[in-house]
Amino acid sequence: MLVAVLSFKGSPGVTTFSVALAARWPAPARVVLVEADPSGGDIATRFSLPPSPGLLSLAADVRSGKPDPSLLWHHAQALPGGLPVIAAPPDADQARAALLALAPNSTYTVLKLAAHTSGNVVIVDCGRIDHGSPAMGIVREADVLVLLTRAHADHLAHLARKLPAVGQWAPRPVLLLVGDGYSTAEVGRELGVPPLGRVPHDSLGAAVLCGRRPRSRWSRGGPSHSALGRFANKVAASLAATPSQLRLEHDVLAVPRVSEPQNVQGGVSP
Repeated sequence: MLVAVLSFKGSPGVTTFSVALAARWPAPARVVLVEADPSGGDIATRFSLPPSPGLLSLAADVRSGKPDPSLLWHHAQALPGGLPVIAAPPDADQARAALLALAPNSTYTVLKLAAHTSGNVVIVDCGRIDHGSPAMGIVREADVLVLLTRAHADHLAHLARKLPAVGQWAPRPVLLLVGDGYSTAEVGRELGVPPLGRVPHDSLGAAVLCGRRPRSRWSRGGPSHSALGRFANKVAASLAATPSQLRLEHDVLAVPRVSEPQNVQGGVSP
């Protein structure tokens, strides 16, 4: 399965949630996280990773030979806890060049080849997306699209203009709200798309997922012990559901709803 995580406006914490989603994906799937943000990566800096292997070395390998599904794991580094990650360079020009090298030149990209190998899940952090983004090819190849947005009027108005195109990009678009603002019910009523849930405000959990040293015994358990990690696990379990478990809600294809955390205020730190 190829899962693209993205936003249209601002910085609602796409990278942090992508790490949480990959780290909490249910077993026995073999998961790899690919950072494909054209504005440059954050993961290498957050976790003090060396520049190689990563997205640049993967792009060079793809250019030099036939795409091989096993290439992704050859160019991944392990985060604390063991999650394999292909980190993008912090420099935007280098990140864009690497993504252009990975752009689909046939029906299957190296990412999709790996994602459609039995047991594999490839989660791609596409950052903030627009039609000119070099990550758009990955978005169009995705089996599932996870769209994060803040729930304020300006963000939702921007999103409303993009929604007609979203359904054409991926067969299973999923909407997640971040931070305070309109409720999931209000957003669903206004947009005609029921959000799957709201990402909880969890500064300690987000800090761990951003590579910062845990400040308490509670947060040392990593994402599995945080509100953000538990929510990401629920989302991942829903996305991993078989097609027979999907249902139509208001004529929109949606995965089973994740319950919204109560009395949540604020957003996830990027």
